[in-house]
Amino acid sequence: MRVLPLFLSSLAFAGNVLAQPVFKADFEGSSSWNILSGCQLQHELARSGQQALFCSRGPASLVTPALVTEPGMLEFWVKPENAYTSYRINILSSASLKADAPWQQIGLIEMSASSADYLAHRISIDDPGRKFIRLDIESSNGGIALDDVSIERIGLDVALQKNEQRIVSGILDRLKQNKNPELQAEQFKSLGQNYAAQLETQRQYLEYANAIYASITLVLASSERNKMSNPMAYASFRSIISDTKRVSSPLQQARLTSMVKPFGDLATATLNVVSGGTYSAFAEPFKSFLAATFDKSNYENADLNRKDRKFAEQNGLKIYENAERFLNELEKELQQVNALDNELGNMQKLVESYRKDLDKQLRSYIQHAGLARTQENFGRVMSKEESIRGSISSEIAGNIGNHAQQLHDREQNTELVQYLLKTSEQLESVQEYKERFNQVTAAALTFYDRFERSIAPEQNPFTDSADKTAWENHAKKARAYIKESKEAFSKAYL
Repeated sequence: MRVLPLFLSSLAFAGNVLAQPVFKADFEGSSSWNILSGCQLQHELARSGQQALFCSRGPASLVTPALVTEPGMLEFWVKPENAYTSYRINILSSASLKADAPWQQIGLIEMSASSADYLAHRISIDDPGRKFIRLDIESSNGGIALDDVSIERIGLDVALQKNEQRIVSGILDRLKQNKNPELQAEQFKSLGQNYAAQLETQRQYLEYANAIYASITLVLASSERNKMSNPMAYASFRSIISDTKRVSSPLQQARLTSMVKPFGDLATATLNVVSGGTYSAFAEPFKSFLAATFDKSNYENADLNRKDRKFAEQNGLKIYENAERFLNELEKELQQVNALDNELGNMQKLVESYRKDLDKQLRSYIQHAGLARTQENFGRVMSKEESIRGSISSEIAGNIGNHAQQLHDREQNTELVQYLLKTSEQLESVQEYKERFNQVTAAALTFYDRFERSIAPEQNPFTDSADKTAWENHAKKARAYIKESKEAFSKAYL
């Protein structure tokens, strides 16, 4: 499954490296949190390492033991107690732990019941100050486990956005007081520059989303994972087919060939062929076919030599039992693959929706800056040439600043305020897409995690030694590919 690295080599942006966390808690040893209520360390639920924090149903709360410097991206993993557990996590911040200190809500995660597997969450805190971070947790129909919590430093693009908010506020204040036109003019210019900077942020997010969409459509296709879910990969199944053909009539052999044909061979079979309904429509009829083929009335009346008739009599029941065992084991494997396939499909829909919406938003962003929503202007924004992007960025920065200055000079204060508010609205919309991108990356991280768990050695469903070895050989390759792909994804997108 060597997929993502092929896309990332030409996509990664200069200086885009893994962020260093300013706070990290994996709950090994001490919890790295002050547990206020409702949670305790447990060994059985760890996602990594030896321990996780389990918060029982009902209210639970924990807070960082010290001030977090410039909290930016918060990432953590949650495992519901069962598939019926839903939860709500309220994220708050405060500059003090005093009893009367105010706490500000900075994020909220609500998840309905769906799965009992670990799920990644990523949310932007984006506070340039030093703050305590508190998590208030409520769950129903079971508790939740929490593991691998980290907070990264606030990003440069966020700092620019915070600066934009101060600029707009300052402009409006001076507008009311009608003073210091030189400073006002400088702030109009800064507003344009910040607006143009957020243009680049949106361009990067759209390129990221396009690349993720292109890569995740191939994550499972033509991979070792397909082979692990294909019955033709296993000696037990091939032996059953061979033994059955030995005692079948030409017509029965033709029917058997037709039954297994959809599974193809390991080079051509795809995941969807195996998991898209073919297997479920195959298993029971195949067992019925075996039972009929090895029925005494069938092989005694068939045009078989004495040796083959004796083979059918002595081995028919055993072959049928082996087939039933193998098909039951393979079904466990297919349940894992089907779940991954469904999750991949949901992630594709999530990314496709994000791409379309951000494309539309970016065109609106350009239009607000006084440029037509033409494909030419959009192409300039998305150009691979830095000089072309720099040219339109300068044009947009100038348009925003100049238009605000012209409205100010003509004393069209009402229009100026409306224009500033609309500009601020456009800039705030960038934050919305940042949060949605967090959802995309969280979904991808969750998918990688579940894929890795599905190919762990303890997930091997087979009892026959040859089948176990075949599964493990494919799994080893899949582990190497998924590890490489996940690392490349993290370096490029996180």
